[in-house]
Amino acid sequence: MGHLRRGGAIAAVLGLLLAGTASAPATADPDPRYRNPISADFADTFADPVIVRGEDGFWYAYGTTDPLREGEGVFHRVPTARSTDLVEWTYVGDAFGPDQRPSYAAPGAGFWAPDVRRVGDRWVMYVTVTDTTVSPEGGDFAVGAATAPSPTGPWTFSDEPVVAPRPGGGGGWLWTIDPSQFTDVDGTHYLYYGSYYGGISVTALSPDGLRAVGEPTLVAIDNKFEGSYVLRRGGWYYLFASTANCCAGPATGYSVHVGRSRSPKGPFVDLDGIPLTASRAGGTPVLTQNGNRWIGVGHNGFLTDLSGQDWIVYHGIDRADPYLDEPFGINERPMLLDRLDWIDGWPTVNAGAGPSEGTRRAPVTTGRVDEQFAAGLDRWRDAGDWRVAEGRLVGTGTLQARTALGGDVRAEADLRPAAATRAGLTLGGRVEVRVDVAAGRLVARDGARTASAPLPAGYDPADPVNLAVEVRGRTLTAELSPARLGDQLAVVSLRLDRPVAGRLALTAAGGDAEFDNVSLARLYQPVRRAVPQPRVGAPLPAYSDEFADGLDADWTWVREDPAATVSGGSLNWPVQGADLTGTGNTAGVLLRDAPTGDYVVETKVTLDLGEETVRNYQQAGLVAYVDDDRFARLAQVAIWNTRQVEYGYELPFAGQPVYGGNIVGTPATTTWLRLAHRVDPATGEHEFRAGSSRDGRTWTWGGVWTFPADTTPRIGLVAHGGAEPPVTAEFDYLRFYR
Repeated sequence: MGHLRRGGAIAAVLGLLLAGTASAPATADPDPRYRNPISADFADTFADPVIVRGEDGFWYAYGTTDPLREGEGVFHRVPTARSTDLVEWTYVGDAFGPDQRPSYAAPGAGFWAPDVRRVGDRWVMYVTVTDTTVSPEGGDFAVGAATAPSPTGPWTFSDEPVVAPRPGGGGGWLWTIDPSQFTDVDGTHYLYYGSYYGGISVTALSPDGLRAVGEPTLVAIDNKFEGSYVLRRGGWYYLFASTANCCAGPATGYSVHVGRSRSPKGPFVDLDGIPLTASRAGGTPVLTQNGNRWIGVGHNGFLTDLSGQDWIVYHGIDRADPYLDEPFGINERPMLLDRLDWIDGWPTVNAGAGPSEGTRRAPVTTGRVDEQFAAGLDRWRDAGDWRVAEGRLVGTGTLQARTALGGDVRAEADLRPAAATRAGLTLGGRVEVRVDVAAGRLVARDGARTASAPLPAGYDPADPVNLAVEVRGRTLTAELSPARLGDQLAVVSLRLDRPVAGRLALTAAGGDAEFDNVSLARLYQPVRRAVPQPRVGAPLPAYSDEFADGLDADWTWVREDPAATVSGGSLNWPVQGADLTGTGNTAGVLLRDAPTGDYVVETKVTLDLGEETVRNYQQAGLVAYVDDDRFARLAQVAIWNTRQVEYGYELPFAGQPVYGGNIVGTPATTTWLRLAHRVDPATGEHEFRAGSSRDGRTWTWGGVWTFPADTTPRIGLVAHGGAEPPVTAEFDYLRFYR
């Protein structure tokens, strides 16, 4: 999401310098590398990013309305950048001019969180319009749409919003922001949108993608999620959504969670089977901060490179440089890119390691065959009637690449069947995948072996699509999609007679077809094992307390609460009408010294917060504490109608305390909580990673908060946030493990 502010100065349009066509690549670097942030060459901040690949072979990135550079002070209206390799980027202008806005937008409205998709034969940008003419008070968000013939523009706003401002039941306007479009295999277009106030909903769209139709369905509860993105994989629909606060400077704990469903309308459930719509809201972490440079990592897009490897694009905050110009102004959120792995059917970034800081292997953006048809057909053998027209291949028959490639491969092409009755790709002279327009199917064939899937109703062969074919061993998978963004029009799998090797060929019959951006590359090698989670070693009884007979002598209080007592084998602490955030610092904290070195500390806390009702912000749990203005608090907590495990963090910054939070797992009435402490060998910093469990056996691990090397964090318990209605937190123990 963008900053919750109104209007602002609007950038003078710089114009899109987009002429030209991507040429055939030079000899590829055998081990290309990159380093985050990938937007550093053109921007200090580039929030809410999405990336698409255009018909010209370039990759295009779009960001939210903000200045690009420190000190610039100019708000760009959907800044746009271009790249040939997803690593080196150049700013090429803004999508919208200074006076360009839809008729329903208020003067000075900003445009947040663009989502760019191909719908039919044109591109559509869905975007948050921050202020409309519906209310003079502002905050009346809407989702708008603009269309263009290509990702380079020119963009023309539709006269009516896709989703108009929606009154909120609690007053004001629901946060109708962060749109994300998805096209299903039956051809239905959907739009996901919404945020904390109102939750995330999905609605069907008209065939042109410009109007919401029917009734929306809530797919993720309010007061927890925003920034949705849906993709389809293996018959599952995955809803990615960001959670916690996007913009708390050095305390930002934004992260990406996921649920999956067999339907694009949900219900989406997490790895533990908890729906994203539940009061005790589910969500399996995909991307969360890991203690390095990057915090507040979220609001993701998605792309696939030419090898078939998936990637996640998102923004993050450098904890050493969290604001664009001055403290407490615009949060500086550059664009980051990392590998998205699929392990046991669930997505995770860098096998669970989280955002990358050092150099990494770059995405594959060139292949053994990589053709944009800018230099004729010298690299091809023509058996038919083929010609190059306006940078595209047009013709009928068979056109075979002179370059061969064996082993596991991925081939793809932008394809417009046009007048052809069938058109597609052939591998090794025998394995064929074609769009059979006459039959209305996507067909894969290897000799007598065939498999097919229906094309969606209303499929138009005049519309461009992307055909991608992967062969791994004897398994072929092919998908037809509008623009390579995780939404497929058809998917087919086929068991091959034997592995395929040889040349790639383009085929068309019955009339002319068009091809562009043809590639053949070695297929990526999937990561199948996640990085290890924190392990619990030998118990440290000298530091632990089972609460068997009062508090032991190693406990000390900050603001002692005499209502906290030990009985029945537990510490029973009525939740206080006090808190620890900000400058008030009225809550009690029960502390003890921690062991040196690496350790894990655990507690089991029972806290009956009910469900659905508002009980802000009653909570109980663990705390790593230096002082009242520097602590990390892991607690199950009531946040409006939700119950969450929040990993809050406060630190002093620019003369005042700053607080933010990270979300971990899903609480139960009895929840197990852990903090895994590690000393960074390079910096000496104290890193605390948070974990939670609903049963004490299966753990969900979340983000990391850090403390300076010259501090000595103690470990403790807290029970505060509101005394009404009365509720008592019961702590069974506090245990340390090496």
